[in-house]
Amino acid sequence: QVQLVESGGGLVQAGGSLRLSCAASKLSIRSYTMGWFRQAPGKEREFVAAISTSTSGFSTYYTDSVKGRFTISRNNVENTVYLQMNSLKPEDTAVYYCGAGRTTAQAMSVTDPDYWGRGTQVTVSS
Repeated sequence: QVQLVESGGGLVQAGGSLRLSCAASKLSIRSYTMGWFRQAPGKEREFVAAISTSTSGFSTYYTDSVKGRFTISRNNVENTVYLQMNSLKPEDTAVYYCGAGRTTAQAMSVTDPDYWGRGTQVTVSS
């Protein structure tokens, strides 16, 4: 059974940084576009960032609110995708989910991935 397991969440002050990881098992991420999503309390889940496969040049795509602050990366050997989050704001508080899909990075912003992780909580205090 495919598993995506997120880690690295926690409590951080505004302006701080966190690095999220998503480790995949029973799935080779080299064949998938990988993405990060988040869901804040009382809100719908939203797209954060995605990175395509090597075939598509490892292209990345971000939602406007995180551009310049968040960086998505992948390590196909470790079968892991990362989300480096800098200059965190209270509005970044959410459960962050990892996803894997056979689509482009930009398309992942509007289509659900094929596989989801269970999420990791990120809380940014003001």
